[in-house]
Amino acid sequence: MKRILTLALASALALPALAHAEKGSPLWLRHQQISPDGSQIAFCYKGDIYTVPTAGGQALRLTSNAAYDGTPIWSPDSRSLAFSSDREGSKDVYIVKADGSGLRRLTYSSEKEVPVAFLDGSTLLFQSYVMPDVKDGMYPWDWFVQTYSLDLSKTIARPKLYGAYPMLMPSLRGGEILYTDVKGYEDIWRKHAVSPVTRDIWLRSKDGKHTKLTTFGGEDRNAVWDSKGGFYYLSEREGSFNVYHRDAAAAAAADKKITSFTKDPVRFLSIASNGTLCYGFDGEIYTQTPGGQPTKVNVSIVRDQEESAINPETIRDGVSSFAVAPSNKEIAFIVHGDVFVTHTEYGTTKRLTSTPEEERDVDFSNDGKKIVYAAERNGGWNIYMAELNRSDDPLFVYSRDIKETQLTKNKEASFQPHFSPDGTKVAYLRDRTGIYVHDLKSGRDYKVLDKKFNYSYSDGDISYHWSPDGKWILANYIGHGGWQHPDCAMVKADGSGEIVNLTESGYSEGSGKFVMKGKAVLFSSDRAGYRSHGSWGAERDYYLMFLDRQAYEDFKLSKEDKELRKELADLTTKDKKTDEKKDTKKPAKKSTKKSAKTDAADAKDTKESKGFTPDFTDLDHRTVRLTRASGSLSDAVITDDGKKLYYIAKYENSYDLWERDLEEQSTKLLSARVGGGSLMLGQDGKTVYVGTSSGLNKLDGGQLKPISFAAEFEHRPAAEREYIFDHAWQQVKEKFYDVNLHGVDWDYYRKTYRKFLPYIDNDEDFGEMLSELLGELNASHTGARVHPKRWAKQTGYLGAFYDQKHTGNGLKIEEILAGGPLTHFGDKIKAGMIIEKIDGEVIDADRPVELYLNGKVGKRVSVTFHDPKTGKRFEEFIRPINQSTQKDLFHRRWVQQRKDMVEKLSGGRIAYIIVPSMNTYSYRNAYKELLGKYRNYDAVIVDTRYNGGGWLHEDLVFLLSGKLYSRFTPRGQYIGDDPIMQWTKPSCVLVSEGNYSNGHGFPWVYKTLGLGKVIGTPVAGTMTAVWWETQINPYLVFGIPEVTCADVNGVAMENQTLQPDIEVYNTPADYLSGRDVQLERAVQEMMKTIKKK
Repeated sequence: MKRILTLALASALALPALAHAEKGSPLWLRHQQISPDGSQIAFCYKGDIYTVPTAGGQALRLTSNAAYDGTPIWSPDSRSLAFSSDREGSKDVYIVKADGSGLRRLTYSSEKEVPVAFLDGSTLLFQSYVMPDVKDGMYPWDWFVQTYSLDLSKTIARPKLYGAYPMLMPSLRGGEILYTDVKGYEDIWRKHAVSPVTRDIWLRSKDGKHTKLTTFGGEDRNAVWDSKGGFYYLSEREGSFNVYHRDAAAAAAADKKITSFTKDPVRFLSIASNGTLCYGFDGEIYTQTPGGQPTKVNVSIVRDQEESAINPETIRDGVSSFAVAPSNKEIAFIVHGDVFVTHTEYGTTKRLTSTPEEERDVDFSNDGKKIVYAAERNGGWNIYMAELNRSDDPLFVYSRDIKETQLTKNKEASFQPHFSPDGTKVAYLRDRTGIYVHDLKSGRDYKVLDKKFNYSYSDGDISYHWSPDGKWILANYIGHGGWQHPDCAMVKADGSGEIVNLTESGYSEGSGKFVMKGKAVLFSSDRAGYRSHGSWGAERDYYLMFLDRQAYEDFKLSKEDKELRKELADLTTKDKKTDEKKDTKKPAKKSTKKSAKTDAADAKDTKESKGFTPDFTDLDHRTVRLTRASGSLSDAVITDDGKKLYYIAKYENSYDLWERDLEEQSTKLLSARVGGGSLMLGQDGKTVYVGTSSGLNKLDGGQLKPISFAAEFEHRPAAEREYIFDHAWQQVKEKFYDVNLHGVDWDYYRKTYRKFLPYIDNDEDFGEMLSELLGELNASHTGARVHPKRWAKQTGYLGAFYDQKHTGNGLKIEEILAGGPLTHFGDKIKAGMIIEKIDGEVIDADRPVELYLNGKVGKRVSVTFHDPKTGKRFEEFIRPINQSTQKDLFHRRWVQQRKDMVEKLSGGRIAYIIVPSMNTYSYRNAYKELLGKYRNYDAVIVDTRYNGGGWLHEDLVFLLSGKLYSRFTPRGQYIGDDPIMQWTKPSCVLVSEGNYSNGHGFPWVYKTLGLGKVIGTPVAGTMTAVWWETQINPYLVFGIPEVTCADVNGVAMENQTLQPDIEVYNTPADYLSGRDVQLERAVQEMMKTIKKK
């Protein structure tokens, strides 16, 4: 019962951890690579690079930077290692000698750069997406990396483009390259998939010809040459990843299985010149000689405990939930998953919980002596209550003894508690959507709203509130099948099951709360908001629905009428007081001798007999729109007198705090950039409290004043990772779209991966391990993502392709990107000119260009140009762009090239539009061009290749499914067709292996409805909706695919490949030459559908 005090005492007595040597057999040894001479193995452990003798033994630590060092690659002479490190903020390439000396940085871009192979003893190859070749026709996308070479004989060298076509995990031999292809996006740690996007092994010959070697429908990757012209590689063709061998680098060569591991994958295959294989399995290192059996390498590591068990921190922002005490003197809040209380005036702050697990959703009781919250402990969410244990403790911030009680012990997730107005009960969400009430006196729980009436996509998206009299609960409500059309409903709080749907709307209504002492309901709705022209979502407004007719009539009164009513009421009161004075002069009546207790009881009975009863008739006609401008809304409160509405809304780029005077019908901005968060009304019905990620504030006299706090927090990184691991495992178990988890033995994999936790001390390894765990589900939209804690200085770009053959100083312009910085000067700057200087510094031929442009994005930079044709030199001031903007220019160029191709091939009769993402921008552009620029074209090609998803299928099929039924011809003049918002002519859809999520869903719907032909490659079945859940570690998220889309026969589209009507592929040769065979075929098919002119 006193968990809080126990933790606090343990924390107070904790002594600084003493450094000690870490010995034994470590796990989670990753990215292992055997040296070419076969004597050593390099590997990554806890973010550092180590080497160990192939026979096993004591490992040598080569790097010890606080950053993450990984992906080691041996030099041909086994004397050096190249590796990647984020020690400067982004992944750069470094090299170090095998004894740990001679560390040198090799690359300097703010883009991710990873070493992949040595071309020879003095040339290193690395991969990054920086700039494609000017002739390259591949879709401009981060995963389609280029390969660059670096001359290691120079102290510092400029990278040179080695290969424009993406060749992952290359293995080099005599001018030939074995590589793993990349067809589109999928988490690299996903397992067991058989789909069009899985990887294959390819061969690039000496003359540059690319040949596909493997055709298994699942994963083949990580090929390495043997000494005789054959190769080894990893494949899932018989279940788990194992090592296979072919005697020749030929598609027809037979496969021989080398290893027979089960359940867990083999990773990171490498080979020594003597034929010894090295790979990772189950977090350890194995070797295998030709014809031999796998041998585990025993590794010993001596290393201090470098991560502290407890890191004391003081947090002053990042509030995720808060509640104001009835006294208005203190606020309970959550930061980093712990509960704190702070004084609203003095900033005195007390921590109530100190756990590595997460607490959330706080609320105060009506007497201010109890606080409820949810906590995920022992593998499940339940409701807990902290209360003052001494009667002489006035406030939590000054308390000496706090008792914690676990109120619920449910197997189902139970969170989001709210005290009843009288403090005798606690309502909460059970199994995420059911509303239950816990009686504090009896300990009994009863159901108020069945879970079937709501669906929770992400935790915290279901809102509910008690009515002031405690008789009703206002909640989200989808009824039967209303997921996309949620309502606000009132539910009887006594468990009788009575439900009154207040809004009954096809729009999206929610965030309801009782206001004006329960006589009205404040809620948000998108019924009048600016709607996405395509894709879901809309801007919202706040509405006020009156449950009391008189309150509605009073609200409608003008300011003048309200003042008149007040004056009349004052007169009535004055007359009444005059009459009372007259009555006092009369003889007093005989006393009835009623007790004070009886008087109070009579008063209570009278009050209850006249209690407020909701009027559910004509609700639509007693609903008022409060906001006059729709926007993205966060939260709102209305004062008890109904005069002022305060709300947080985003109209442009930030969430701001606004005040709406409902009498004056005026709106004003109170504070800009407060951030998304919550508002609460104080006990006086007037004071407004604001809690956002930036902190706590109080609205006082129209001014927002900060409520400072200093939350002394004890961060336990290792314990927190353990919690997040268990949380992720449990979340998948409870929310994964398939209740059977694709038949995966989830308990087995929990045990398998959990054992690695003691050997992980950083986010990158932890995220990779979580991805491996989630990858066992064989589902799209899984894996963990780790955001960087710091950023490198961004590299600036000038928006041009440079001539790779130019060997002198400067950069020779080969092509200027339309819309880039160099186009701002008309035709003054042209292809063929040389950029000689940046900010007066000569661009040396051997020096990386990034060194001249790092940190200069958006800044005024002097650039000197030389025109070899005229011999003239001139200077211009340019503001470099970042790589994200330059990638947008690459995309614009790629799209324009295809528009020009289609225009030329069709003689101007076929339109080309691209839908790069399933969002409103893509739809608006498609709509604009299709019914505008291409209105009089005869057919259209809709290109969705490499579309990563969103939600647009319904809008797109509507746009493309029009049937001409009439024409407008006033006085014989043709002025247009009906329908006016649909394309009524032939169409086809282009797809690729890289279509994902709704990028799979739209062409599936298009084909199912028979709107036209789908042309291109098969598409992996990934039409599933995902929740990317942010953790209490804000740098980490992971995905749970939780809403499946199924056809009318109930077959889930996940893992169901979409076969195109016409199957056609672009080859590597096509891409490198800029040819688009898929597009050419689409033009041919469309030309068949239109009449000859």
